[in-house]
Amino acid sequence: MSKQHVPIKKNDEIDVIFEDLTHDGKGVAKVDGYPLFVAGVLPGEKAKIKVTKLNKGYGFGSLVELYEKSEFRIEPDCPIFAECGGCQLQHISYEGQLQAKEKQVRDVLGRIGKLENVKVHPVLGMKNPWHYRNKAQVPIGEREGGLVGGFYKQRSHEIIDMEACLIQQEENDEVLQKVKAICGEFGIRAYNEKSHKGTLRHIMIRSGKVTGEIMVVLITRTPDIPNRRKLVERIVSEVPGIKSVVQNVNTKRTNVIFGEQTNVLWGEEFIYDYIGDVKFAISARSFYQVNPDQTKVLYDKALEYAGLSGEETVIDAYCGIGTISLFLAQRANKVYGVEIVPEAIEDAMRNAELNGITNVEFEVGEAEKVIPQWYEQGVQADVLVVDPPRKGCDETLLETIIEMKPKKLVYVSCNPATLARDLRILEDGGYETMQVQPVDMFPHTTHVECVAKLRLKPSP
Repeated sequence: MSKQHVPIKKNDEIDVIFEDLTHDGKGVAKVDGYPLFVAGVLPGEKAKIKVTKLNKGYGFGSLVELYEKSEFRIEPDCPIFAECGGCQLQHISYEGQLQAKEKQVRDVLGRIGKLENVKVHPVLGMKNPWHYRNKAQVPIGEREGGLVGGFYKQRSHEIIDMEACLIQQEENDEVLQKVKAICGEFGIRAYNEKSHKGTLRHIMIRSGKVTGEIMVVLITRTPDIPNRRKLVERIVSEVPGIKSVVQNVNTKRTNVIFGEQTNVLWGEEFIYDYIGDVKFAISARSFYQVNPDQTKVLYDKALEYAGLSGEETVIDAYCGIGTISLFLAQRANKVYGVEIVPEAIEDAMRNAELNGITNVEFEVGEAEKVIPQWYEQGVQADVLVVDPPRKGCDETLLETIIEMKPKKLVYVSCNPATLARDLRILEDGGYETMQVQPVDMFPHTTHVECVAKLRLKPSP
């Protein structure tokens, strides 16, 4: 759409009806076919908006007045919902959130994947969609001489101090407040990103949902922490269930949270937790799912779609710390896992040993290079599982899968758009998408995970 065909001008105030939500939770209205995105509104709502920005093909607006509300609109429970931006959907009832996520998956499968007829099941949600996160990770700042910790205000680096986050496990909030107060008492200064001075950059709390074990991680600019020994003693004496106090040192001017150097100041290097019957060792920097209850739901569905009888050879591309691999190994003859991050493979091997699981083999490398090598060595996968990052599968890996022709494919996705794109490629390469199951791993946010079941089409 060229600039002269944009049917509105900046700063216009217009009445619109919203018809959809974007992937990041903004309402979508159209004026003569021209889409406008507005935060804080829902499909079906009528409103007056002010046009704030115009691009060639779409624009943005802000809400002026709401005339008609959606049946799903509710008052957010969180007092800083409007400022924080950590949750995008707290103004929608949970039933409304699940419906919106199912629609999002259907829409992208149709629009991007041209898969209008694939069975998409209703989203598997949580009975209690609050206090589910087992990891709290907050930036630390200073205000009026005291330490503050919370989330960054939307589109800024201003920290909103918070007492509690409604999607964090409550124990994590309590520990965070204690650690922040103790650091303040010992006069530890917060890191200032403008001057690159101060000590404490972030505090991270990890907790085992099943075990109750707690790890406190202090991310600092300098290797030295003032009064370190006394500080650690106080933390250990005041935090029930604590198993580990860890320091991570990040000396760089960067918004990346972790640095390269990690030291255990007290206790163990790992805490432990379970997903189902599988035990996992979690270090300060381990990747571990933040919602273990829904992870179990997701992996049970992946296991169901794999349809294992105990005879199969399974390849798990993007295996991470071995979470899906170890679930599959309970039902498969042999599982091969590949992952590009060496530390993740170390964790995967440790987790296999921890559970006495011996029918798994892990290798560091790019899936698209390692899997063809396995294939040349005679490894024939009956089932191939992929759980890629948000950008989706590497194109070369998809070509390798199409060439190898495993009978069954299970695609675990954290991004419906790249899932739809990759399913289209696999369909064109001889696969059929049987069904897709969305899972709500992160209630009150716009994220939705999916498990897709594919089979190789019979040769004509």
